[in-house]
Amino acid sequence: MQTTEILKHKLATAEDLYSVVKTMKALAVVNIRQYEEAERSLDQYRRAVEMGLQIVLRQVPRSRVVTRNAPRRNLGAVVFGSDQGMCGQLNDDVARHAIDEMDASGVDREGRALFAVGHRIAGRLEDAGQPLEGTASVPGSTSGITPAVQDLLLRIDRWRDEWQIDQVLLFYAEHHSGASYRPRTTHLLPIDDHWLHTLQERKWPTNQVPMFTMNRDRLFSSLVHEYLFVSLYRAFAESLASENASRLASMQGAERNIEERIVELTMLYQQRRQLAITEELLDVAAGFEALSTKQDK
Repeated sequence: MQTTEILKHKLATAEDLYSVVKTMKALAVVNIRQYEEAERSLDQYRRAVEMGLQIVLRQVPRSRVVTRNAPRRNLGAVVFGSDQGMCGQLNDDVARHAIDEMDASGVDREGRALFAVGHRIAGRLEDAGQPLEGTASVPGSTSGITPAVQDLLLRIDRWRDEWQIDQVLLFYAEHHSGASYRPRTTHLLPIDDHWLHTLQERKWPTNQVPMFTMNRDRLFSSLVHEYLFVSLYRAFAESLASENASRLASMQGAERNIEERIVELTMLYQQRRQLAITEELLDVAAGFEALSTKQDK
């Protein structure tokens, strides 16, 4: 039987753990909001980039703006996961989705250049038999996303120059409302021809169409670079929001379990304490009765 001191210690430990879980829940909520705000701000920037492309595409022949097709035997992929634990099945879900999508593409594993963002998902991919070209840590806040995106852009440029890879995919968890997410694939390169055509044919919102004076090829190249930047930044923000959403769901489950455990320990402690008090009272009563009997004699 557990003593009251042991139960008291277990109850204190459970209450401390409950406090930690509540703190982690609060941090997850704050992080989700900051990444959602970053995504909303990014939407405005993406819209500006699209409008710039729309103007340039009006003066550039279609055949000159569509990226060349990548060799079918080569594929570059960036897979986003987490460095930290306690985020449920997120890494397993994204890794499984990425491997299934790459297998369906028809490109064998020897023809893939795979880069992992997050050491935990890197482990999942390696366990699945997929060699990695490199691994990077996950940014700890929105301020760390921009340098991480710039590093990825340099890596993708090297893939294209040295390995002749133009087919680049992004695999990450897309955040939905609350604590939910789902794995998503974004085709970063080659640029979607249908999307370019839609931009080219889109009606300009005003009667005054902007003009530009710089070299249109340089301008188009710069705008495409910004489009790639926006796409990668969005993948980072979505993945980080999903990681925190998954952690929030895990902490909510842990919180319920700890609450139930605290109630159980509290009831057990009170029972043991009441039993101890009753035993002490019985001992006092028995001692008093024995003493009274002795005095009567």
